[in-house]
Amino acid sequence: MAKLSRRRNTYLWATRAASATASVIMFLILVKLGFWQLDRAEMKEQWQAELTHRQSSAPLTYAQLLTFPAAKQVTGYRLSVRASPAMSKIFLLDNQVFNGRVGYLALQPMQIAAEGPWILVELGFVAAGLDRRILPDVDVITTKVSLNGRLYQRQANPMSSALMPEAGWPKRIQNLNLDAISQLLGKPLAPGVLQPDRLDGIDLPHPWSPIPLSSQKHRGYALQWFSMALAFALLILYFIYSRRSKTLTKQQDESIKNNNPHRTNIDAMTVANVNKTK
Repeated sequence: MAKLSRRRNTYLWATRAASATASVIMFLILVKLGFWQLDRAEMKEQWQAELTHRQSSAPLTYAQLLTFPAAKQVTGYRLSVRASPAMSKIFLLDNQVFNGRVGYLALQPMQIAAEGPWILVELGFVAAGLDRRILPDVDVITTKVSLNGRLYQRQANPMSSALMPEAGWPKRIQNLNLDAISQLLGKPLAPGVLQPDRLDGIDLPHPWSPIPLSSQKHRGYALQWFSMALAFALLILYFIYSRRSKTLTKQQDESIKNNNPHRTNIDAMTVANVNKTK
């Protein structure tokens, strides 16, 4: 009997220890997520300040753009060039959303120098039709033009950065992978896409979202995680208090019972008398 009691106590202790450990780990995870969102908010503020500085700086030249190291982001810098159509065929970047509509970003390769890399120029957003088999018609640049605008690079898709080009032209692609597009064209590309301020004869909108989530949203998410951590901690404290109250009540009942050894006999005699009366 004593051995069974020791096993039961050991099991209860192990269960409570495991529950306490899991509770502490969950609380720490929630708090960690809150601080992670605050770090993200600070990074976004720094990035926004850098974008503002780049936008207010003098436009880059084509030669300056080509000197950028591959690891450096060119997003937000302005560029001023004279360019000619390298080809009349275009790429359609799939799964784009603008003002609640799903569609494509139309991209045309342009040539700036005879022997230099081409550059992709964003013609704008075009809505998709109901039938995905039918691609939209997009007006393209046909003559040499002066282009002034801002540069951007898309962040790599963590799930897949594969181009997944479809047959034919316009060529629908799934990711803005400049290296893969360069290999497909057989021509090097400048590090970034040029989004012009305006294009004569082409009236398409140009979405601009270099920061998908603002710092305010990250702070809102941080507040949610901290609130969940607080609610979880209060729930655990209530559970501990409730359990302790039940334990104290049980101990008090056992103490009263031990202090009245004849209580059990009296209760038994009372039940017996009641049954006898019946």
